[in-house]
Amino acid sequence: MSRSSLERFVLRARRAAGLRDVVNVLVTNNSELKSLNRQFLGKDKPTDVLSFPAAPAAHSKSKRVAGEVAISVDIARQNAARLGHSVADEVKILVLHGILHLAGYDHERDNGEMARRELRLRRQLNLEVALIERAQPRAGGVLIRKRQDRPPTARPRTA
Repeated sequence: MSRSSLERFVLRARRAAGLRDVVNVLVTNNSELKSLNRQFLGKDKPTDVLSFPAAPAAHSKSKRVAGEVAISVDIARQNAARLGHSVADEVKILVLHGILHLAGYDHERDNGEMARRELRLRRQLNLEVALIERAQPRAGGVLIRKRQDRPPTARPRTA
């Protein structure tokens, strides 16, 4: 995925999520995500996506920043291979998830509100199975996933 393609998607996802402020995206490796996860969440392991809302002081009159999203390309590759879509699509799914966190959603506390919003935006943005869908159980204990013969990904760890 090229830088310009990622920038265009971030702009589309921000607009779709109703987030006006700038979002910075870091696509890096497991080692960097492990370090960030340990430093900010106290978890000594890599994760797929982390979101860091900007402090109020980060807002200036000329350019407001909503925050930053960090993505592990290593985990994105694994997820893409397991779920049968491109790494670029997986990065987009992770970006969308991170942007929703920056917009104030929290899937661990919102009784499914973020999951519903992510589902609608995923469809609007022509993306594969959303991150929350892959990690949420359905009635009867069956996990939602793209293909029945592939395991779901681990529950996302986000700031």
